[in-house]
Amino acid sequence: MASIVLKSLSVFLGLFFIFVGIMKITPYISRELHKDLRQEYVKYAKIIPLARWLDVKIPSKWYRRVVGGLEIVCGIALTFIPHRRTKQLANWILLSLMIAAISLHWAVDDKLERSAPALVFFFMLTCRLVVEWQIERQDKAEAAKLEAAKAAVKAPTTGSTHVPAKLTKSD
Repeated sequence: MASIVLKSLSVFLGLFFIFVGIMKITPYISRELHKDLRQEYVKYAKIIPLARWLDVKIPSKWYRRVVGGLEIVCGIALTFIPHRRTKQLANWILLSLMIAAISLHWAVDDKLERSAPALVFFFMLTCRLVVEWQIERQDKAEAAKLEAAKAAVKAPTTGSTHVPAKLTKSD
């Protein structure tokens, strides 16, 4: 059951981030949304904490493209790549992007309706990680049980029988 949940979350989140990443990079899907995202990223690029601390100006165009590219690559990894560690890395990268998005929305005083998607997908990515950890823990427990069962079967049996002291006493 948990595996179905994990696969469903992975596919849904992956497709969502591919879609959003494409919208950030190109107006192919929606010209209006792309234009709106371009205007928003101008605000966000001005207040990136690391850039402010290092006194570096990051062009909003490249900031938007890097974020969109990361979302596309991580979305592809979540949706199509079966390797578990790759999916975890993609999940962590997207989780970091959502934390950054939430903090930037907060820093520019965006309304809740503007920052709500970042919050929702932050929680969904967190749920995906929790489900993955549960499955991993369950797999390790089953592997340990299997190893213990194999060890019990392979353990040599000795010919001596152990009889409790009560029964060996003679009256």
